Order: sequence, then structure tokens, then C-alpha cells
Amino acid sequence: MKWLFPVLLLLLIALQFRLWVGEGSMADVVRLGQEIEAQSLENETLKQRNAVIAAEVEALKSGLDAVEERAREDLGMVKSDETFFMVVEPDKAKGR
Repeated sequence: MKWLFPVLLLLLIALQFRLWVGEGSMADVVRLGQEIEAQSLENETLKQRNAVIAAEVEALKSGLDAVEERAREDLGMVKSDETFFMVVEPDKAKGR
């Protein structure tokens, strides 16, 4: 009977150690919950970005207006009957 109490005490200490420090511990659960929350926020941001890109792709597939707008913005294209004016504002740092 003398060995029963120390064995039970060691078992209790081992179980408490695993609960608070080991793998699957309370701290581990809290950390994983924070990681899940951060990943959920990132996923939501990426879903919104994907929705914008999907809408842009659909607009490019459906009509020439989106293609023309993209060509004007990205490539600087101008129609043959248009005149292109570039307004350059002076650099404020050079003006001193």
C-alpha cells in the first residue's frame, strides 16, 4: 500500500503535464483556435478577391467595352480618331 499513493501521484502529475504543456494541451488548443481565426480571415479576403477577378473575367468575355477599357489603362491605346494629351505635373521636390 505504500507504493499506491506515489504511483497515483505520478499518474496525476503526468496527466496534468499533458493537459497544460504537452501536445493537445490547453495552450495548444488556444493557439490552434487563433490560427484558425487568422486563416478564416485570410480565406474571406481571398474569396472577395476571387469574386472581383471572376467578375472581371466575365466582363472581358462578354463584351468589347471591358477589353477596350483594359487596353486603354494597361497598354495606353488610343482610337484612331482620338487625340492623346499627357498632363505632367511638376515635381514639388525639384521646384525648391
